[in-house]
Amino acid sequence: MGFYRKTRTKDAGNKRVFPLIMVAMTVVLALMLLLRSSLDFRISSSPDLAVDEAPTANLKDIVILNSIEKLQLQLPKQTVLSLSLESRNQLPPRNLDRFPNLVKDHIKIVLYVHNRPQYLQVVVESLSKVEGIGETQLIVSHDGYFEEMDKIIQGIWFCQVKQLFAPYSPHLFPDSFPGVSPGDCIGKDNPSVKKCKGNADQYGNHRSPKIVSLKHHWWWMMNTVWDGLEDTRGHSGHILFIEEDHFIFPNAYRNIQILTNLKPLKCRDCYAVNLAPSDVNSKGEYWESLVAEKMGNIGYAFNRTVWRKIHAKAREFCNFDDYNWDITMWSMVYPSFRTPVRTLRGPRRSAAHFGKCGLHQGQGKENNCIDNGAVNVEMDEIDRIPNIKSEWNVQVLNAAEGYKAGHKGWGGWGDDRDRELCMNFARMYHIVNNSSN
Repeated sequence: MGFYRKTRTKDAGNKRVFPLIMVAMTVVLALMLLLRSSLDFRISSSPDLAVDEAPTANLKDIVILNSIEKLQLQLPKQTVLSLSLESRNQLPPRNLDRFPNLVKDHIKIVLYVHNRPQYLQVVVESLSKVEGIGETQLIVSHDGYFEEMDKIIQGIWFCQVKQLFAPYSPHLFPDSFPGVSPGDCIGKDNPSVKKCKGNADQYGNHRSPKIVSLKHHWWWMMNTVWDGLEDTRGHSGHILFIEEDHFIFPNAYRNIQILTNLKPLKCRDCYAVNLAPSDVNSKGEYWESLVAEKMGNIGYAFNRTVWRKIHAKAREFCNFDDYNWDITMWSMVYPSFRTPVRTLRGPRRSAAHFGKCGLHQGQGKENNCIDNGAVNVEMDEIDRIPNIKSEWNVQVLNAAEGYKAGHKGWGGWGDDRDRELCMNFARMYHIVNNSSN
């Protein structure tokens, strides 16, 4: 009888609290609907139909990402070197005395580098000869810290230069995640037998920090450039991305300006513009027409509208079992857009892939990654001047080769810790109260 009275008392209390809970939930839902309507949550199906909005509108993507997730970052505890490099990220661009003002509607250039100084020296030399390079800002994103790479960038004199260092690069964590942690599984270790930690990829291999750094760096860089960096948070228009093994032709900047102006007129459904064909071995078709094709990874530029679409697919990017950022985009992210992801380019290349060493070779002079210490990229006189004409029509290439939906990935990205760090990079500039483990 006593038990019965206690239960009825509890039920009565619950009945009084329940309406209050319902009112509170109604208020929260109303506020969420108001927020959605005020920020315009629609993403245009055509990349060029939407005008670049204020950076704060990126909250849209984060609301989607965190709708069922905790709004708290879980980033690795930083090393002394990591903290030091992060402080360098706050420094102003160099060469402001030579180039105090950037030209209106300039296209910023982001060069992402790893540890191939021979390659970087060639790229910097090619950039120094690009017409119009002094009108814009070069942002260099480093995957970790390597002294020789830093010195080469410090020697750039021909434009504004802003250096960034990925503070959570595995290269900066010698004995903890995202580097190698004590007790990590290695190779094809069986966790139950070895008593080690880690999740194997689809092929049974455990993570390799040097390998996963490629995808981590690209994703951190993209999130930082678009949403975290003061120099670019308010930047409207396109940003051009190049890598340390991309030889840049003298006409590259002028051509990319022409292409970005022509894209909304000639190819409204194109997501990007490119300096080179998607086939890295192709020099182009030499036609008298523009070309629309699958988006390539050499000298590509897109705007904030496209970045929002990419950012909204953070889960797809971070959970796909492939350590290559570009294969992840081709195989998983782009297909999720439900429309062909094409890029607009000229019929001749304005950038070329060179070299014969992978990302984890060529770290010293003893490695002959460049024949005879020089690069011989075939370039005609017409490649030195702007060579794209506004009156040209567009030829669409629907080539079937290359990575696409259905490719299961090359692995190397099976560890839950890497996937969660990747997701934290997507959240880090949208959550006020950051925290580290």
